Amino acid sequence: MKTKLLSLVTPLVVLLLSAAPSAPLFAASHREAPITALDQKADITDWYAFVDPNKPDHVVFIMNVDPFLEPTNGPNYFPFDPNVLYEMKVDWNHDGVEDIKFQFRFTTQIGLPQVFTGFVGGLAGIPPITALQGTGSQGLSLSQTYTVTEVTNNGVQQIGLGQTLSAVPTNVGPRTMPNYAALAAQGIYSLSGGITVFAGTVADPFFIDLGAAFDSLNFRTATGGGVLSAAADGDDHNNYAPNALAGFNVNSIVLEVPITMLTADGQIHPATDANAVIGTWATTSRAQATVLADPFGSLAEPSLYGQVQRLGNPLINELIIGTGSKDTFSTDAPKNDAQFASFFLNPLLATIFSSIGIPVPPAPRTDLLPLVQYIAPICPGCTAAQAGPIADLLRLNTGIPPTPLASAKRLGFLAGDDAGFPNGRRPVDDVVDIAARAVAGALAGSKYNTPIGDGVNTSASALPTTFPFEAPAYSGRQSSHNAGPGQPGCALQPNGICPTN
Repeated sequence: MKTKLLSLVTPLVVLLLSAAPSAPLFAASHREAPITALDQKADITDWYAFVDPNKPDHVVFIMNVDPFLEPTNGPNYFPFDPNVLYEMKVDWNHDGVEDIKFQFRFTTQIGLPQVFTGFVGGLAGIPPITALQGTGSQGLSLSQTYTVTEVTNNGVQQIGLGQTLSAVPTNVGPRTMPNYAALAAQGIYSLSGGITVFAGTVADPFFIDLGAAFDSLNFRTATGGGVLSAAADGDDHNNYAPNALAGFNVNSIVLEVPITMLTADGQIHPATDANAVIGTWATTSRAQATVLADPFGSLAEPSLYGQVQRLGNPLINELIIGTGSKDTFSTDAPKNDAQFASFFLNPLLATIFSSIGIPVPPAPRTDLLPLVQYIAPICPGCTAAQAGPIADLLRLNTGIPPTPLASAKRLGFLAGDDAGFPNGRRPVDDVVDIAARAVAGALAGSKYNTPIGDGVNTSASALPTTFPFEAPAYSGRQSSHNAGPGQPGCALQPNGICPTN
């Protein structure tokens, strides 16, 4: 098909935006909502939930926050915010309300108050940083520890009580941290009950041609102008356009828990059983009121938190919710998402696709309901009574066998890999292409499956196939953003150079 997404009709866009529901401004992925553009530390860039291929009776959650971390940007780099409450939430009875949640709180320590940087090693008598705790950690002037708390209707329980959990700092460089991969591996902790956790700075696994996407969908002509060739579309391992996230780090919290902790009856169920399907999302919150605990600005424990952001399905807030409603969406709860039904069932992006010749199903777009309700194909065992309210949750059928990540398909469900998005989400899933095609109608049938894509098919860093499933942070001293327009990073383009046009 020769349809190209090279230009948009401005009057159409203005008309549709003016007709979108209005809402008061109050915060989402990659800084697309007004409040999170001003509160980067609380910005959830990506949320992942998938069954571990190495432990098929466990689920992995990944919450990435604080986007576009430049590896060279010292001297204090990128600590988690001690004043943000980070939460992972799970709905196991299909009502859009969390039944279990995991909370993460961070504390910062300054060990060398006279040193001008957060990290030093191999200099001035301070040994290189080779450990997160004890001998070899002397150069960690700025260090962080954290707690993990499980909250259910039965009470609150701190997981790993008695263990000191250290967050992995960014990769400053080879003099300071001569074996960063080994240092990062020390940040993987086994907790009681078969739980594993990691927190720290990692190479951002997300991949997208952001510059083209937000230049009114001005995708590169060298990649098909937004409609991929069969060769590019079938390639899960190479990029044909620049990846805007290449070379950037992100802060990440990774949690792996047994499936039996996440289902209503504490059992593992087959894929055809509605009890196998859970709804997941992540939130960040700040204290609604704070009291200084000491003259140096430390905060006393706040009694109430106000939600800043949430993230369930990728790109919902970014590509579906109108700007005037983004902050309301981010600060509200999934159970109240019926107020955004017009965005879900008649998305502006679909109207734009239709206006430039891409076949799109007519509204109301009931084919998009699997993204916001418990229904097939993600929940084939759900009855109408179990569909639940319209709620933006990343739904995961824990009964669908995981695909070994080495053979996973980037297009997930659309490519016959049922273990991929929109059945949960793995770091290898190309959610940009999948979400765009879903909006165009891919879930409504093959006649609507135009191969829309930005030409960025894989992460800039090789993704590990074992916990924590993300690559170690890029080195500050060795930092290079080498996948931009006109730069290397697109192996199958002429001379391996990513296209500009």
